[in-house]
Amino acid sequence: MDKIQQRINAFVKLGDFLSQFSREKIEEKPLIPHNDLFFNGFKHQLKLAQEANSWFTKENLLFSCESWSQALTEGNIKQWISNEELIENSEKQVAIIMAGNIPLVGFHDFISVLISGHAVLAKLSSNDKHLLPFLAKYLEYVNTDFKGKITFTDQKLTNFDAVIATGSDNTARYFEYYFKDKPSIIRKNRNSVAVLTGNESEEDFKKLSDDVFQYFGLGCRSVSKLFVPKGYDFDNFFRGMFDKQEIINNVKYANNYDYNKAVYLMSEFDILENGFLMIKEDASYASPIASVFYEYYDNSDDLKIKLFEDSDKIQCIVSSNFHENEIAFGKTQQPQLWDYADGVNTLEFLAKI
Repeated sequence: MDKIQQRINAFVKLGDFLSQFSREKIEEKPLIPHNDLFFNGFKHQLKLAQEANSWFTKENLLFSCESWSQALTEGNIKQWISNEELIENSEKQVAIIMAGNIPLVGFHDFISVLISGHAVLAKLSSNDKHLLPFLAKYLEYVNTDFKGKITFTDQKLTNFDAVIATGSDNTARYFEYYFKDKPSIIRKNRNSVAVLTGNESEEDFKKLSDDVFQYFGLGCRSVSKLFVPKGYDFDNFFRGMFDKQEIINNVKYANNYDYNKAVYLMSEFDILENGFLMIKEDASYASPIASVFYEYYDNSDDLKIKLFEDSDKIQCIVSSNFHENEIAFGKTQQPQLWDYADGVNTLEFLAKI
């Protein structure tokens, strides 16, 4: 069996392992390789991740596990790599600087490097340091070729051939300077938007509530901005958002809601709110936690031009029959393996280093 197929098989087994951890239940399944060594250990890592970062609720951690288990099927992986020139063996070491805003946020970069035949040198965020090293150990057990190809460090990065770094706009400037002599993918702040036309159904808005509230809106794929036609009535939008009213029971979210509401009121901004979400007219894309910005548009052609001009600030566009690269309501947090962050093909980059 060739090495690429062996890597595919290892990721499929990892997907099967993760399928035991879903929001519906955590349940040990028969015939999962190495469960005796890893099942209870991963349960413990999920608990540690929760304790270390109060944004990482059990629900959000298990949603991430579920999403990755659904992505890591043989069919999906083969479709993902089908147009790429992967190599059997490579001595290249790729540094990955990971964000920590949502659970396993750097996982796609991690598997991209490994499936490409390279070695990973990963610098984890202190906010998300429990799950990935454990899953890396699992991969080393199901495919011993990965041993020696995965290193985690909290020291200064040295001895690497290329880098993939994710951070804020400020850290991106630092990364661009610091890694100027290496092949790199440097990711900056991006946000996601939804374009509403007034023809949305009640079901559309319920699904949109997933795009707004999953991971408390902390992901770059979280919808933080709405574009609405002039004179838009927000009643149906708020009715759909009501599906997630329980979110205010999370203490950290509630504190952010109270704080941001106080800031808006003291600044005498006009806001609409429903007790757990505020919306405010604002030209920016990045809205604070517990709030979503909105902007009116006159006609769809002008809006399409604006979205094109601002494409470097936008991760996803959620709409229905509006945009050629749109994502359906409710689907932003379930990307396919070939839905690359910032639209940069990671595998293509890794093939050329």
